Amino acid sequence: MITLAEIKQNESIRALIKAGNRYLELLGYTDHGPRHLSYVSRTASNILKQLGYSEREIELAAIAGWVHDVGNSINRQDHGPNGAIMLFPILREAGMSISDALEIVTAVGNHEEESGTASSAVSAALIIADKSDAHKSRVRGGVPDPNDIHDRVNFAIQKNEVIVNRKTGVIRQSLTMNNTSSVLEYLNIYLPRILMCEKAARFLKQEFELEINGHPVNNQSPKSTEC
Repeated sequence: MITLAEIKQNESIRALIKAGNRYLELLGYTDHGPRHLSYVSRTASNILKQLGYSEREIELAAIAGWVHDVGNSINRQDHGPNGAIMLFPILREAGMSISDALEIVTAVGNHEEESGTASSAVSAALIIADKSDAHKSRVRGGVPDPNDIHDRVNFAIQKNEVIVNRKTGVIRQSLTMNNTSSVLEYLNIYLPRILMCEKAARFLKQEFELEINGHPVNNQSPKSTEC
């Protein structure tokens, strides 16, 4: 089986990641390079690990997290489906089996809220990992643009954890924010992503809960607070 370590060394994928991150920087977007990809890869694989999925699915989630944004090298719009189309021949040429390559491209092609739907454990974990990434370290150069809501919101987030409690059936995202921004501004950007995370968690037979500064935002049932 092709591993994450091998994918990270693939010259085509490295070039696409670099080009996409550079393009988004010119558009004024927060980091979409190795920092973001590492977070998504690590978080997606950990979600499946904590839920007891197979080693294959855990590794595929890690790979999907690393490659999910290559479509940004073409355009921000439809970068999920575009990335999936670009990736399939690259993954096959790298020696990945057709079943594993299809698992990856389906997850990548469905990770955006505009058109994506969780259809496998890998795709569901990728959605939650990608949509949960908000942190001050995503602000390029460490200096936020005060006129950019994305910079303000990310810079306000001092701590971000995704905690999986298999016993209670809850995947909880816990954020710590300062007053650089507000919960309202966070929701202005992230509400569609939160809703997508809820659907993805349900695919995994879990509930997704968001907590900001110790306060629940979207709790739908009196689940255990052991997370």
